[in-house]
Amino acid sequence: MSLINKMLQDLDARGTPEGRGDAGGIRSVPERERGVSRALVFGGAAGLTAAAIALGWVYWKRPAVPPVLVSVASKPVPVPLPVPVPVPVPAPVPAPVAAAPVAPEPVFQAAETAPAPAPAKARPAEPRRSTEKAPKPAAAPVVKTAAPAASERLIDGKQVTPQQRVENEYRRALAQLQDGRVSDAMQALQQTLQLDPRHQGARETLVRLLLEAQRPDDAARQLQLSLALDPKQPAQAMMLARLQLDKANGGAAALDTLMRSLPYAADNGEYHAFLAGVLQREQRYREAAEHYQLALQAAPDNSVWWMGLGIALQADNHPAQARQAFERARGLQTLSPQLQAFVERKLVQLAAAR
Repeated sequence: MSLINKMLQDLDARGTPEGRGDAGGIRSVPERERGVSRALVFGGAAGLTAAAIALGWVYWKRPAVPPVLVSVASKPVPVPLPVPVPVPVPAPVPAPVAAAPVAPEPVFQAAETAPAPAPAKARPAEPRRSTEKAPKPAAAPVVKTAAPAASERLIDGKQVTPQQRVENEYRRALAQLQDGRVSDAMQALQQTLQLDPRHQGARETLVRLLLEAQRPDDAARQLQLSLALDPKQPAQAMMLARLQLDKANGGAAALDTLMRSLPYAADNGEYHAFLAGVLQREQRYREAAEHYQLALQAAPDNSVWWMGLGIALQADNHPAQARQAFERARGLQTLSPQLQAFVERKLVQLAAAR
């Protein structure tokens, strides 16, 4: 404003001291013309000043508004509401590495919009490549019930121990045998023995089925396998020895089988009597007589064993003791007619030899 006033004073000072307009060859402007020029100058200056003041006021006092999208179309284009950017939730890790969050991208809005939604969680920054080794995650605790142990198996969704599997297979074999499915039962018994070679019930049942099927060689092999694993089975040793005696020159093999299991049959009279008969067959009469006597200690009223003892003693040149044994066998009156006649003939022979 002061600048404009100074310009007006300068223009006014250029006039003559007497106030005449014709001094120095300069014609004074008529009073009417001079008034019009000042009015224009004052009006233009005032307009410029007002415009400057208005622009300054607008600039300094304008409210802060977010940037808007200005459409050049004749009709206003509806602006869609802001859609939050989906943020993938990272999988939990044992030891996450902290990283600086990344600011979300700006979203343009219209001037008149609903309140902005809550800011979404920032996506974790991608791990920068580094030469440093990442820390190893802590090992997860081992849960014993997560999976079956190595010694267990799942059958119909249930954990089954090896022993339970053996018993299940054995019961299945017996059920098949009861239904008359002998071939299937034999296969199931063999499967049972593969799971547990020491299962005596399965072994003895299989041996019996093999003997009924006229397969003595297979039965003998099964018994040999069983006794090789456990010789403390006198009954199976006697069964194998009987099968071996049916072979030509099988007395030696039968005697070897019986002698291996003898320590586990000290109080078994049947075992001693059977061993005595095999020894007598092999012409080992003295040993046969000893085992007959051991057998009779367990069953003193067994007439057949008394008869066997008499035969062994007579063959070993003990006629007096043999006659006593025969007389005891005859006196029990439990022999079959054929054996009773045999004992009578032996007594006659011994009486004639006196």
